[in-house]
Amino acid sequence: MSSFINNLDKIVCWPKKPKDKQFVVKHLSEQFVCDKIYSEKEVNIIIEKFHLFNDTPLLRRELVSRKFLNRENDGSKYWKS
Repeated sequence: MSSFINNLDKIVCWPKKPKDKQFVVKHLSEQFVCDKIYSEKEVNIIIEKFHLFNDTPLLRRELVSRKFLNRENDGSKYWKS
């Protein structure tokens, strides 16, 4: 594990360095299944299950901006890239 992910696979804090952020978001993206369409609520539930610092919107945005998840423009559907 890393200083950002505990032994229960939960993200404990948001890193400052870009390469560490990429590592954390990649780890989180592995919780999503390819070829499955998720609602925003489903994405939030998965994110909430795997982090401890209570910033689900940040992690959802990072998953999309770093191209680990795609989404409809209106945010109604998400899928793994």
